[in-house]
Amino acid sequence: MPKILIIEDEESVRENILDLLEAEDFETIAAANGRIGLDLAISEVPDLILCDMMMPEIDGYGVLTALRQDPTTATIPFIFLTAKSAKSDFRRGMDLGADDYITKPFTRSELLSAIMNRLEKYATLKRYLSAQNATHNLSPKMQLLEISLHRAIKQHNFQEFEIYYQPIVDIASGKIVAAESLLRWQSPELGIIYPTEFIPIAESTGLIVPIGKWVLKRVCQQIKSWRDDAGISSLKIAVNLSVIEFNQPDFIHKIINFIETNNLQADCLELELTESMIMQDVNSAIATMNKLRSLGVKIAIDDFGTGYSSLIYLKNLPINTLKIDRYFIHNVANDLQKSAITKALIQMAHNLNLNVVAEGVEAEAELAFLRQHKCNSMQGFLFSRPLPAAEFEKFLLTNKCLYA
Repeated sequence: MPKILIIEDEESVRENILDLLEAEDFETIAAANGRIGLDLAISEVPDLILCDMMMPEIDGYGVLTALRQDPTTATIPFIFLTAKSAKSDFRRGMDLGADDYITKPFTRSELLSAIMNRLEKYATLKRYLSAQNATHNLSPKMQLLEISLHRAIKQHNFQEFEIYYQPIVDIASGKIVAAESLLRWQSPELGIIYPTEFIPIAESTGLIVPIGKWVLKRVCQQIKSWRDDAGISSLKIAVNLSVIEFNQPDFIHKIINFIETNNLQADCLELELTESMIMQDVNSAIATMNKLRSLGVKIAIDDFGTGYSSLIYLKNLPINTLKIDRYFIHNVANDLQKSAITKALIQMAHNLNLNVVAEGVEAEAELAFLRQHKCNSMQGFLFSRPLPAAEFEKFLLTNKCLYA
């Protein structure tokens, strides 16, 4: 059964919860204060944490803040237990990353309902990651990679990471209209490591949360720098999200903070989601996407076409852009099946008033096909590989164009 950590300084409440959960066959561990609770959370890595909001020394807010900053505990479901009823107290807890709260006194059914709801969502997330990333029985190289990644994040060595930018070009005019941000890692032990190698491990270990936060923060700072120092003001930058980041309770708060801190227009940021991410919990995903859209943030569906399940929901998704997966673009001018599918996707997107970006464009024939069928934009090696920020800035300042 799942392991639950109870952090509660009031002994009678703590014992009552322990008795109730043990009667339901949960494995339980308990702490009488926040300091002990933090130690147990890190050493035991429970499946869920129940924590009193008001405690001496380290209160519940302090416990939650520390847990969300540690990659090993960043994604553990966290439920506040509180006698407070002010909305500001609840809001503060949720902004820090709490998953839920229960107001004292609570009934047995209220407690069990909250626990089961969070455990179910956590189990779904773990199943998704397990299916996506086979990180068990790692090879020696991958074991070293995981150790190195843990070291870099725990020591806050984000200088080992660099964000590259791949231009997105308007097909009609040939001008750069946006860019996709892509993470690179220069490990002292292993050299240059590409996202396909380290992102799956980051997701399976929870390290993707601090990494993703750094990427969003750095991209927003870069947009501000380009605007203020280079006079580049109408550029949209896309950032890829992981399912863990997207489901973090404080995700919207982070986005608002980065936009406001850098005094940005929200529409200069586009967040890229995959079909499989959305399909994990369609209603919850749509709710989060609607919040982002209300802020003015753009939303794109990445690698579109590789999963068909969202086609039924597509008209209900609050998105701006469809990015057609590179599989369909490769040799599209000569492959009849790919040609038919790509034409249908472009037409469908346009009927829904969506912008269409073709990924992985590498040949003139592919570009000619996309231009003929009114695809809006392209990205790929035909125009440019992903570039360090300084090189991409030169492209912008020299008005590099697709049709030179």
